[in-house]
This record gives sequence, C-alpha cells and structure tokens, in this order.
Amino acid sequence: MAMPQNSTGENGFCFAQTLNFSRPSLHPGEAGQTFDVPSGQEACGTPLSNGTVSSAAPSPSDSCAKPLCSPSPGEEETQFGEGIKYVSDEGEELACGWGRFTPGCLQLFNTSKGVLFFLCMASFLQGMTVNGFINTVITSIERRFDLRSYQSGLIASSYDIAACICLTFVSYFGGNGHKPRWLGWGVLVMGLGSLVFALPQFTTGRYEARLAAEVGICGGNQSLPCAQAASSLSSYRFIFMLGQFLHGMGATPLYTLGVTYLDENVKTNYSPVYIAVFYTAAILGPAAGYLVGGMFLNIYTEIGRETDIAPENTLWVGAWWIGFLGAGAASLLISIPILGYPRRLPGSQRYVVMRVSEAHQLKDGSHKKASDPDFGKTVKDLPRSVLLLLKNTTFIFLCLAGATEATLIAGMSTFGPKFLESQFSLSASEAATFFGYLVVPAGGGGTFLGGFLVNKFKLRCSGIIKFCLLCTVSSLLAILIFFMHCPNMPMAGVTQMYDRSALPGGHLNLTAACNAECGCLQETYSPVCGSDDVMYYSPCHAGCKKGSENLRNGKKVYHECSCIEKTLLPGPGDAEAGKCTSSCAKRPLLLFFMFVVILFTFLSSIPALTATLRCVPDRQRSFALGIQWIVVRTLGGIPGPIAFGSMIDKSCLLWQDQCGEQGSCYVYQNSAMSRYTLVAGLVYKVLGTTFFVVACLLYKPPPAESAPGSSDAFENGNGDLQEHKPSLPAEEDI
Repeated sequence: MAMPQNSTGENGFCFAQTLNFSRPSLHPGEAGQTFDVPSGQEACGTPLSNGTVSSAAPSPSDSCAKPLCSPSPGEEETQFGEGIKYVSDEGEELACGWGRFTPGCLQLFNTSKGVLFFLCMASFLQGMTVNGFINTVITSIERRFDLRSYQSGLIASSYDIAACICLTFVSYFGGNGHKPRWLGWGVLVMGLGSLVFALPQFTTGRYEARLAAEVGICGGNQSLPCAQAASSLSSYRFIFMLGQFLHGMGATPLYTLGVTYLDENVKTNYSPVYIAVFYTAAILGPAAGYLVGGMFLNIYTEIGRETDIAPENTLWVGAWWIGFLGAGAASLLISIPILGYPRRLPGSQRYVVMRVSEAHQLKDGSHKKASDPDFGKTVKDLPRSVLLLLKNTTFIFLCLAGATEATLIAGMSTFGPKFLESQFSLSASEAATFFGYLVVPAGGGGTFLGGFLVNKFKLRCSGIIKFCLLCTVSSLLAILIFFMHCPNMPMAGVTQMYDRSALPGGHLNLTAACNAECGCLQETYSPVCGSDDVMYYSPCHAGCKKGSENLRNGKKVYHECSCIEKTLLPGPGDAEAGKCTSSCAKRPLLLFFMFVVILFTFLSSIPALTATLRCVPDRQRSFALGIQWIVVRTLGGIPGPIAFGSMIDKSCLLWQDQCGEQGSCYVYQNSAMSRYTLVAGLVYKVLGTTFFVVACLLYKPPPAESAPGSSDAFENGNGDLQEHKPSLPAEEDI
C-alpha cells in the first residue's frame, strides 16, 4: 500500500526511503503490514500525535497516535507483551493508573469523556456541599451551637477567604504542573473538609431541648428571658470555619485547573460544550443539596432517640450532619480516579497542533514571552506573569464584567427567596421552592445552552464577547420588570391601624384597645391571618384567647380573637397561624421576567469563560483563571450579598426587637424592595454592558497568516489528523 505523495510540502513531511511499519500481530504468525513510500523525498517531520502507541490491539487514538519514525534516543520503548501502554514523544507516561499500576481496563476511562464524568461528579459534590448543605443547615447549626448570625456569616465567608488565599499559588504552579494530581488532592482535601464540618456532632453531648410554657396567646405566660448565659458551644464555630476553609482550599483547583485540563484535551470547538456540562453539574449540585439537606432536617439530630418536639417547633434541630458525612466520603472516593489520570490524555497533542491562537496581541509584543517553554516554572516568573495579564486589557475588562455578573448572581441567590417571600406573602420554604423552580432550569439550562451556542456557531473570541454583550443587554431590559411590585398584605399596626385607617406618619403601633390587657411582647413574632384577611403580629396581638388542637389546612387555629370581627355573625373572629395568602395578579409576569433575567445572566457565563481562555496565551490559561476568580470573588462574590442586603434592608418596615436590640427584618415594604432591587440590578448590568463593550473594542486578534492551523478545516472541526486526510500544519508554524 503506497502512501500518497505530497508535492506541495504542506504538511511538512517527506520520505527518502521505503519505511516498514509492522503492526504487531493479533495472532501468532500474522504478517505485519508494510507501507511502501516512493523514494526521492526526504524523511523528516514530527510525530502526528503527542505519543506513540504500542499494544496488542488497536489503541483508542488509533490512526492519529502511531509514529511515523522510530523512537528517538532517550524515548521510551514499549513492549507489546505488556498490554496497553501510552508513552508521549518525551518519554512521559500517558496511561491511566497509579504509579506502575496501570491495568488495561482503566484505559477505557482514559478519554476526555472519562475526565469530564469524574470532574462533573466533583463539581456536583462541591456545589451540593458548599452552596446546598451549608445554606440549608445554617439555621440548625445556629440553634444547636448557640451561634449568632454574624458568626454563621463568618463561617460561610471562610470558603471564599480560603479560595482567595490559594488561587494565585494553585493556578500558577498547578497550571504548569501535573493538573490531575492537583485536582485529585484538591477533591480529597474538600472531602476532609466535609468530615471536619460534621465533627462537632460527635464531640458534643446530646442535644437537650428545653420546652418553655406556651407564649403568644392573650392572657398566657408572656415571660421571655432576655439575658442568657454564654454557651461554650459557640466555640465550635472555629471547627466549622476550619471545615469551610478546607472546602475552599480543595475547590480552588476544580474551577481553574479543571477547566484548563478539559480545554487542553478536547477540540477547540468542543471545549465550550465540555466546560458547560462541567458547570451545569456544579449548578445542579446546590439544587440536590437543598432537597437532600431538607429531607435530613426532618430527622431529629439525635438519631434513635425519641422527642416530643415537632419539626415545626422553633427548638427542633434536624440531622444537619448526615449530608456532610456522605459528601465527604463520596469526595474521597472520587479523588482516587482523578489522581490516576496522566498529565495529558493520549492524542491530545493533535488538538494543540490544530489550535488557532486567539490571544490578545500586546503593542510591545511582550505576550510572546509566554510562549517560552521554560516560562512560568519558577517563582521568579510570577511577577512577569501578573504583569502580562495586567497588560491584557481584554482580559482585565472580561474579569470586571465577570465580577458584575457574579455580584448579581450572589445577591439574587442570597435574597431571591426573600424577595419572593415578601412580594407573594409566602413562607420561607415555599419561597425557596419557587426560587428553586426558577434557578434550576434557568441557571442550569442557560449555562449549558451558552456553551452549546458557542460550539454551534463556531464563534471566535471576538464573536463570543459580542454574544456576551447581547446576553447582558437582554437581561438589562428584562430587569426593568422590577418597576412592578405586588402590594403588601394589610397588617394591623404595621401597614395600617387596627381600625383599617392609615398609620400616622408611618409609625408602628401594635397596641390597640382590643389587645391592651393582653400584655403582648414584641419579641414574640408569630404572624396569624385573621378571618377578616388582615395579618396580625401574633395571636396575642390579635387578641386571641384560645388555641385549638385541631388543625385547619395543616395550620393551627386560634379562637375568640377580640381584634378580629366576624364577617357574618357578631362577636370575635378566629385566625390561622401563618401569613395571609396573596392574590397578586402580577405574580406570573414577575416570575417570567425573573426567569428571563436568570437565564440570560447564566447564558453568558460559559461564553465569557471561553473568551477568557482564548484571549490569553496557552501557558497562562490556568493562571489567568486563578486571577479572574480572585477578581470575581473580591469584587463580586464577597461584597455582592452585602451590597444587595444593605439596599434591601432600607425597605424594612418591621424590625425584630431582641430585648431592645435590633435584629433581622420581619416585614418589608414591597414597593421599596422592588425599587431598590431595580436600582442595584440596573447599576451592575450597565457596568457589565460597559465592560463587555470595552473588551470587544480593545480586543486585538493575532494576524490570520501567523495563526497556526488557521485553515477553515480546523475551525470547522474537520481538522482531525486522519489517515485519509494527510494535510497537516506546516512544521515552521507548529
């Protein structure tokens, strides 16, 4: 069989003599195959792939992984009788395994899809633990270990603090090191963090709930102690902070080195899809965390021990620790296969050969320094690496745009349920469920769809930035829906007087003639809905004298409420525990446009990440993602909830009174909440739009003639090095 001649020299390979390539026989005695090449051409060139393959069966990369020439001196020879063995052109092992233990069955997973599966499992566990379980159990932890809100907030912030500390080190040295080992050890550390977080359950005594006399009914025992002795249990917050710190350390490689490892081992056109699947798993993780964590909270924390407390009781503490044990064990197991992957997958070098450079071109040409193979291997190159990224204006403005989007995402994820709870008069669990219905399809679907569209239309870096700009403008228009709001449900003494007249000067007045003799305490907030469709601060403030043991629609009913008049018969009315149901006609419209805002916000996330990877030199990709995460967290993720929270607090009508100290907000003014949410959303969306516009205008792509592999065949995904497609990039371009 004669190899085709190449008269143009396009692929950079020529041959001077007949080369005999004998494939090892599948059965004893089977003859090898000989390829005769016409003489008169010079034998030169480089291997087609990054590794040679020698096996007793066709290798996974088959046609593109066989060598054209015999191994060079110093290159590792392979023995056919030892099963499958992958060796790079530099003598580097490319087999999947641990040390010398590389069984052939494991090589089935030594593919980009195998890596994607295990990284998706790791990102799913990270999202479920950090963004799911933590947010679900934080109230139970406060109750169990006598923590204050600012202490639990510090526990949550420990994750971001650890990530910011480790990002520079991990992304710089890990980007030039063995990425799967960094990833595997990171997932292992994350698993240890989950186990540490659950540790206080097993080092403390049993939880003893102290049932007090019933308060809240007119004429009942209204005594409520203000000062309580300081509990030593609050010292366990340092254990929780350590667990979260380990979570942050372990997750740092996942979203920097994991993304670049996927990007390096797949075709350029497929990279956005792989990254989108990876991030979609990370978004579905919190949804699973909320569902599974909520299920565990219905189990009493002291398993096997009976209690008279119902889950609805404020003294109830659920089994908050089970999820962390399961997630920790699963993370330890997932880290084992990740640690077994090679530095790069077999056949991945062909994607490097085909890759079209789209790095932003600096005026002084200093970006070429990053192409040096020895660049970035020592600490002395760290300042120069940072300087190169700071000179890359496109990268800087993409980071700033990402920070504005992260601020909105962090703010809405934190206060989105609170917004729905206030606007539609929902309970906290109902609001969380509604918000979950919005975030899972809009966030997860938008993330995957963004990567799919980049691959579908084969967008280059400039086109990707324009696509992000389009998504930001679309969400900017949709956010104008916050001009609308649902009216507050009438609440006696808060939004109106007890006789339904307007409050004088907007001042609260929870005391009226009908409840003056009840001695109600403002510390006891337990809203009820009267038969007159007016909400009251508590059964006591409604003048209710009796509580029925029989439930109506699953809610406790109070009778003989002197502040409530029956609609048909004269005499005191009754009330149901909980808020009155809102019949706001604007609910479908608000929910739809909130869905659109979330969809277009997440739709630009993977394209923006892809643009970041493409606008920097290949050797700086991991480090660039690390720097971007630092910017996003310090300017967006950490201050985002604080900024949104401070603006929303301005719309509070009724604050909690903790023995003279201001606590959390009970009731918000819906119109003011919508107005402040609109202002915050517009500010950050306008900033994001501006940053994307500037990034697009300043982006300077490399000249087409100097881009390696810049043919249309490569960009259209048809540039695989197949036997029937002999054309290759010119040697001088590689």
